[in-house]
Amino acid sequence: MNKRPPLPPFTHDSAVEKVRLAEDGWNSRDPAKVAMAYTEDTFWRNRAEFLKGRSQVEAFLTRKWNRELEYRLIKELWAYTDNHIAVRYAYEWHDDSGNWYRSYGNENWEFDTQGLMLRRFACINDSPIKHSDRLFHWPLGRRPDEHPGLGELGL
Repeated sequence: MNKRPPLPPFTHDSAVEKVRLAEDGWNSRDPAKVAMAYTEDTFWRNRAEFLKGRSQVEAFLTRKWNRELEYRLIKELWAYTDNHIAVRYAYEWHDDSGNWYRSYGNENWEFDTQGLMLRRFACINDSPIKHSDRLFHWPLGRRPDEHPGLGELGL
């Protein structure tokens, strides 16, 4: 069976690590790689869209990152219990017309015993921003460790 450490039950440190690993995965913008962090029968609610299974997740992420260009994400632990983690996050991106956005959201995650995400519930709001108002200025890919997090950025 495919294990994705850290495994539940989570401690504060392992929950923080799980959140950062999720952030790193999403910042890769690799739908096939990201989809492997979820169970075969994962269930998602993303905004008003409902997804079931890895193949739907991979197709969703492909559509997402074809539309949300120069995507850069920061996630932050909000709360955790044995096999649940709640995060808040923000990401910046632009559309194919060059319009920039900062999207803010909250996610609730449930994990199986192997550390794969069984359920994901996301609420997200998009806010138009000017290019000059962007705060996420690292090369595409993993956020550098020295880049400020959400709290440090006042988000």
